[in-house]
Amino acid sequence: MQVGRKSCWRQLQVSFFRLLCLIPTGFPVRSVDMQRATDNITIRQGDTAIIRCYVDDKVSKVAWLNRSNIIFAGQDKWSLDPRVDLVTKGQLEYSLRIQKVDVYDEGSYTCSIQTKQQPKTSQVYLIVQVPANIYKVSEDITVNEGSNVTLSCLASGRPDPAITWRLLNPSAEPLDGEEYLDISGIMRNQAGRYECKASNDVATPDVKYVNVVVNYPPAIKKAQSSETQVGRLGMLQCEATAVPTPEFEWYRDDKRLSNSQAVNIQILGTTTILMITNVTEEDYGNYTCVASNRLGIQSASLFLYRPGMGQDNGSASVSQSLWLMLACIACLLFKC
Repeated sequence: MQVGRKSCWRQLQVSFFRLLCLIPTGFPVRSVDMQRATDNITIRQGDTAIIRCYVDDKVSKVAWLNRSNIIFAGQDKWSLDPRVDLVTKGQLEYSLRIQKVDVYDEGSYTCSIQTKQQPKTSQVYLIVQVPANIYKVSEDITVNEGSNVTLSCLASGRPDPAITWRLLNPSAEPLDGEEYLDISGIMRNQAGRYECKASNDVATPDVKYVNVVVNYPPAIKKAQSSETQVGRLGMLQCEATAVPTPEFEWYRDDKRLSNSQAVNIQILGTTTILMITNVTEEDYGNYTCVASNRLGIQSASLFLYRPGMGQDNGSASVSQSLWLMLACIACLLFKC
């Protein structure tokens, strides 16, 4: 085994001396201690790298090599790559310049030196970093409440980027997930815009977004009854939350109500208002608001009653807001 190692070392020495015989004389380079550790140069993809090698009068031949390939021998360029050239300042510098560096340029570069006594080398390892880039992210999705959801965010870069997720609600706290964000039994408060960020400190992080819509059945959160005198305008208000937006219906006992001279129904987004334009004794009583979408249905009872006969049933409110009154009157005037 020892004999084999010595034989291999001798072959390397012979090959190196053959290379130096091809290199023209008369271009000196500073001799370098072969025991020195390899230097690293880190460069970002697309930038220009300059690998330094300096001269003195003790060197007769010099060359630049990348792995086993000759790039320059003296002033003679062996490489066909137009991005590569020499940086020289008189007889003081013999540096290698690589423009628009790419990942395939990464590797070991050697400044080979022939002195009067023995060959020496200066070795540099070029490390090419690539900014983080998100190349695939989940499309916007719509799911039903309670479903399991997986969002994906795939990114490349050198070094490998770290991937983080946030739901851009008021707190925007980081979520547990990397390339894949798993949400088990998603709830309505988890709907919104999700941010995926890939970063590796090479450049500005890359950011992509996924919009998640969560469908859920209607829930009536406000049912406002009315205490109205005969001959006045009576209004009953019903408000519900739901995705998709709920549809509303009004009932008096078992009869569905529709717009007429005596009744006007307004729907303003997630709120519906039943307006009785000229209240009579027959109009007093129980009314039902029904909110529905394709996921479910919910109803609530409201009351139109005489002054002084108000009912405290938890779903009624005697007071009516000024803005609501004005909005309804405007709708009547402009027939909206």
